[in-house]
Amino acid sequence: MMLSLGLIILLGLSLNAVMLKIRIPSLIAYIITGILLGPYVLDLISPDLLNISSDLRRIALIVILLRAGLTLDIKDLKVVGKGAILLSFLPATLEIISVGFLSQIFFDITLIEGFILGSIVAAVSPAVVVPRMIALIEKKKGTNKSIPQMVLAASSIDDIYTIVIFTLLLQIYETNVVNLTNVLLFPVSIILGVIVGVIIGLVLVVLFKKYHMRDTIKVLIIFGVAFIFDFMEQSIGDVVPFSSLLAVITLGLTILKTYPILANRLTSKFSKIWVFSEMILFVLIGALVNISVVSKLGLNSLLLLILAVFVRLIAVFISTSGIGLNKKEKLFTFFAYLPKATVQAAIGAIPLSLGMPGGEIILGVSVLSIFITAPIGAILIDQTQDCLLK
Repeated sequence: MMLSLGLIILLGLSLNAVMLKIRIPSLIAYIITGILLGPYVLDLISPDLLNISSDLRRIALIVILLRAGLTLDIKDLKVVGKGAILLSFLPATLEIISVGFLSQIFFDITLIEGFILGSIVAAVSPAVVVPRMIALIEKKKGTNKSIPQMVLAASSIDDIYTIVIFTLLLQIYETNVVNLTNVLLFPVSIILGVIVGVIIGLVLVVLFKKYHMRDTIKVLIIFGVAFIFDFMEQSIGDVVPFSSLLAVITLGLTILKTYPILANRLTSKFSKIWVFSEMILFVLIGALVNISVVSKLGLNSLLLLILAVFVRLIAVFISTSGIGLNKKEKLFTFFAYLPKATVQAAIGAIPLSLGMPGGEIILGVSVLSIFITAPIGAILIDQTQDCLLK
């Protein structure tokens, strides 16, 4: 494992140095590193590291969400509340429906398999989006209309929503029974996640104010709490719906609201942690990219993704209507809602592992969506923010 980590760091940093000179986002260098070192090309990443890759990706996601919570002032969302709510579910819903039906034209899969594919590829990647929105907030770019705050908040809920839909569709596939319990409990998981995040956040603020300790220790305590949140979702999620992702964000929000001086200090700490977390996250995502599977799909998969992106464009423009955004700002919001990576890497292979006949197609399209939308979305966000946002 040590050799694998050494190769990841050295090759990742080397490619990143090249990419930065041509103004290409770091994540692309790391994805390429993962592809090259991964099991489908050079096979130089230790199986031990790959076996815990899902846990490492989850830890990286927690880092992102903690940074988001410590940066996002909830009062900024009042301006774009309607937009944030609609962006949380409307683009994903329309993309799931469109991919479900269009897949019947392009591939030999069933309708339910098409909708499962749609629920996978519809999710926005917080790993790509959140760090960029945090950077915009820090630069005060687009914050006059709370655009980065809106995207940051909505994209986090979007992930939870698509995973709930994915789980529901898998149950329908396996049992042929429509069980709407998970959908009905979706609001409960959000509310419970927020409540737990607020309560624990307040407890931590009292603890931090009462007992003097280094900020590094506070970071470790917050990490420990966030890991327990994740464990709670995994262990009791079937009995008590609970969103650990929202609990993590709300924990950060609570600290920012009640102890802003500490929140500002902790933000810099998590920013430094993210440097390594970003590398590990996207290298491991790249390691999942099986070029041979993607190449078998041909132009049909590419055309499907292009049409799905067009549907997403329409949905984003609908979601951001009536909240005071001009066309340039709406276009930027669409760019910010384009990247896919985190959820696709986490659940893209599940249908194949369950023996689903269309599982290989689903995995291939999921991987292709990462390979295309993550780099393009990141580049568009980085290169257009100055001309599209004030």
